[in-house]
Amino acid sequence: IAFKGIERTTPFIHGSQGCSTYIRRYMISHFKEPVDIASSNFSENTAVFGGGSNLKKGLENIRLQYQPDLIGVMTTCLSETIGDDVGAILGEYRAEKAENDLPALVHVSTPSYRGTHAEGFSDAVRAVVDQLHQTGPRSLRINLFPGLVSPADLRYLKEILADFRTDFTLLPDYSETLDGGLWSDYQSLPPGGTTLEAIRLTGQARASIEFGRVLAASESTAATVLQAKAGVPCHRLGLPVGIRETDLFFKTLADITGCPLPERHQAERRRLADAYADGHKYVAGRRAVVLGEEDLVVGLSAFLYETGIVPVLVASGGRSGLMKAKIRQVIPEQDELEITIKNDQDFMSIEELAKEAGADLIVGNSKAYKMSQHLNLPLVRVGFPVHDRFGAGRLMHLGYRGTQQLFDRIVNTLIEQRQGADDVGYTYI
Repeated sequence: IAFKGIERTTPFIHGSQGCSTYIRRYMISHFKEPVDIASSNFSENTAVFGGGSNLKKGLENIRLQYQPDLIGVMTTCLSETIGDDVGAILGEYRAEKAENDLPALVHVSTPSYRGTHAEGFSDAVRAVVDQLHQTGPRSLRINLFPGLVSPADLRYLKEILADFRTDFTLLPDYSETLDGGLWSDYQSLPPGGTTLEAIRLTGQARASIEFGRVLAASESTAATVLQAKAGVPCHRLGLPVGIRETDLFFKTLADITGCPLPERHQAERRRLADAYADGHKYVAGRRAVVLGEEDLVVGLSAFLYETGIVPVLVASGGRSGLMKAKIRQVIPEQDELEITIKNDQDFMSIEELAKEAGADLIVGNSKAYKMSQHLNLPLVRVGFPVHDRFGAGRLMHLGYRGTQQLFDRIVNTLIEQRQGADDVGYTYI
C-alpha cells in the first residue's frame, strides 16, 4: 500500500508467487481497484540456492515492460529465512546495468513473521525517505506522514495543507492510485502518488508531522530518520480522530506555518461539537470493544471517550507494549473506568475477552464480523481491511470532517440496533 502511494512505482515482492497473489487479492477486496504486484517467483531451487538471479531478472523485466520511476522491493519470510542480501543484490544489478537508465530502487525488510501490517507500512515509508531524501537549503515546505489511513482521509489532508498555504510532501499518497476514476484503457501504472522530487525534498523541509502515538514512539520512523540525518524537526501526534486530537493537529500546523485556523475548519469544528451535543443521549454510557492496529485503536479510544462512549475493551495484535501508556495519555481515567487494554491478541482471544466486557457495539475492521455475529453486537467498520462492505476507500476517520462522519455512523448504528429490536418500532427519534 505504501509503495502504491508513490508516483509511477511498481511494488516488487521478493519471494514466491503466492505471496504477491495473496496480497493483491487482499488489497483489491478492500480498495476495489486493480493492483499489480511483481514477484521474483521463488521455486524449490531458488529457496535452496538463493533468489539473486530471480530478483535481477524480475527487475529487468519490470524496467523494460513498465518503465517505472521507482521499484519498491519487499522481502518475504522465505527470502529472509534463506538470508538473501537484497541490498547487495540491488548493488550488483545497478553495476551490471550501469549503461541503462535505471529506475530508483528502494528495498525494505518485511518478513511476515515479524511485526504487523501497520509496522511494515511504516518501515516501507521510512525506507523510501531514508534512501531517497536529499539535504540542502531549508525550505518552507512541510512533510506529513499520516500512516495507514484511507484514500478519502488523504484527499482531506491535502485540502487542509493547501488551506494553510504551505508546500508539502504527503507520503504516501494513494488517494488516486487506489481510489481513482474509470479508465478507457488499462493503466499499468495508475496516475497519482507522491512524486520522487517531493520525496527528495523531504530532507529540506522546515518540519515533519507524523501521526501515531505508538509507532511515533519508535526511533526508526520516516520523521526520526529525517531529524537525525537532515535536521528536520519532528512533531509526533496521535491520529487526529475526535476534537481534542484534531485540535492538536491544527494547532501544530498553525504554529509551524504561522497561519491561523481557516474559517471553514472552524465551522466544521462547531458543527461537530453541536453533533456531539445532539447525539449525546444516544451514546452516553454506551460501551464499546475497539480493535485493530495499535495507533488506530488509540485514536478511536480518545474519540469515543470524549463522546461519552466507554471503550471497555481495547485490543490489538501489535506487540509494542506501549498501547496502555498511550491510551492513558488520551484517557487519564482509564483505571477508574476499568478499561481492559490488551496487546498481542488474535480475534479468538479478543472474542473471549469481549464476552465479559458487557459491550454495546464493536468498532474495528471487517475481520471482527464473525465476532459481532457470535456476540450479537453491531460492528462499525473502520480502518483496514474492510472486505465485506462497499466503499472502504471512501470511509473517513480523520479531522473534524472525518470524525463527524464516523460519529454519525456510530450513532445511527446504535439507533438502528435499538429500533430493530423493538417489536413496535418507531419512525421518529
